[in-house]
Amino acid sequence: MFTPKHIPVLLRETLEALAPKPDGNYLDCTFGGGGHSRAILEYAGGNATLSAIDRDPAALPRTEAMKKDFGENFRFYALPFSRLDEVPEAPFDGILMDIGVSSFQLDDDARGFSFRKEARADMRMDTSSGCDAAEFLETASWERLVEAVRDYGEELRWRRVVDAIIDARGTGQLSTTTALAALIERAAGKRPGEKIHPATRTFQGVRIAVNDELGELKRALPKAFSALKRGGVLAVISFHSLEDRIVKRFFNEICGRPIDRSDSRPQDERSRVAEMLTRKAVRPSEEELSVNPRSRSSRLRAVKKI
Repeated sequence: MFTPKHIPVLLRETLEALAPKPDGNYLDCTFGGGGHSRAILEYAGGNATLSAIDRDPAALPRTEAMKKDFGENFRFYALPFSRLDEVPEAPFDGILMDIGVSSFQLDDDARGFSFRKEARADMRMDTSSGCDAAEFLETASWERLVEAVRDYGEELRWRRVVDAIIDARGTGQLSTTTALAALIERAAGKRPGEKIHPATRTFQGVRIAVNDELGELKRALPKAFSALKRGGVLAVISFHSLEDRIVKRFFNEICGRPIDRSDSRPQDERSRVAEMLTRKAVRPSEEELSVNPRSRSSRLRAVKKI
């Protein structure tokens, strides 16, 4: 069985932000391959404990090594991170959210996240529930498709792509990754100098829509902050501007700052319940990029509860 190589992104910077301690209690909201979870427990040493959650059923077998190495100091719950308030070990000294699709999901062609090889256009992070991408494309309203392609995928040629998807309904062209990618390429075309495949942005947008990724994040952030002890740290790693904007606005709000440039509320109307630990988003070092090119779009923000 193919096992993708898992390299946790911004690992050093994440550990610096969380500063795990020997008697600490931590939560990893996106277990994935367990790289961050393992590093937190090893860094902390002592009798530190960590709970991890993941909505992907494929993550469960990867927890066995953690259970073997850390025993009762590690616990796992099959949950999306928007339900982190169901984890009974709260409150926590530190919480990590590493948002987005994992290497395991990307590198398993059968999951349908990539168009490198033909597979069912699935793209679900939780394969046990919800409709997959093929069904979404066949049934979603024009407005929902526009939201996925234009707003989430940030595809400039969104109208042509959306019209092509609607025209292809019932033909089978939306059911597999390779056929879908070819359809989008024909509709969008390839602009001179464009380095990525013309279907890349649409695949991203459809994936975000199918998994309600931005909705999950918006619901999870206040729950994560509430689950922290006083002095606890919330660290969030995002991979594109839509996610990072949500995180930045939420962090600004709890740190008593203007949410964005349009926020003109006077200071006495703001509530400061957190301290910003990252003045701006932390990006991967050149050294990390040379080892793990997939980390190039990652950015880390962290706050401490006061």
